[in-house]
Amino acid sequence: MRSSALSIIANASLSSAVNPAVDVTPNTDGLPGLAALSKIVGALLTFGLVAAVAGVVVSAIAWAIGSSSSNPHIAGRGKTGVLIAGVAAMLIGAANTLVTFFANAGAAIR
Repeated sequence: MRSSALSIIANASLSSAVNPAVDVTPNTDGLPGLAALSKIVGALLTFGLVAAVAGVVVSAIAWAIGSSSSNPHIAGRGKTGVLIAGVAAMLIGAANTLVTFFANAGAAIR
C-alpha cells in the first residue's frame, strides 16, 4: 500500500516536471540593433554570392586550362570547384528558406 502511494506521488511530480507550460515566441523588437544586424547578414549573403561567382569563374578557367593542356588533375580540380561553388551559391540563396523551414518544423513539435 505504501509503495503504491509513493508511485502515485512520484508520477504526479514527474508529469508536472516533464510538461512545463512554456510558450516563448521570437519577436522582432526584443533587441536593439536587430535591424542593423539584419542588414549585416544581408550584406554577408551578397558577399557569399559574389565569392561563389568568383569561385565558378576561377574553377572554370582551371577546368579549361586543364582540359586544353591534357592535364586531368587540374581539369578534375576545376570541375570540383565549379560544383562546390554552385552548391555554395544554392545554399546561400536558400538560407532564409532553410532556416524558416526548420524553425517551423521545430515549432510544430509538441
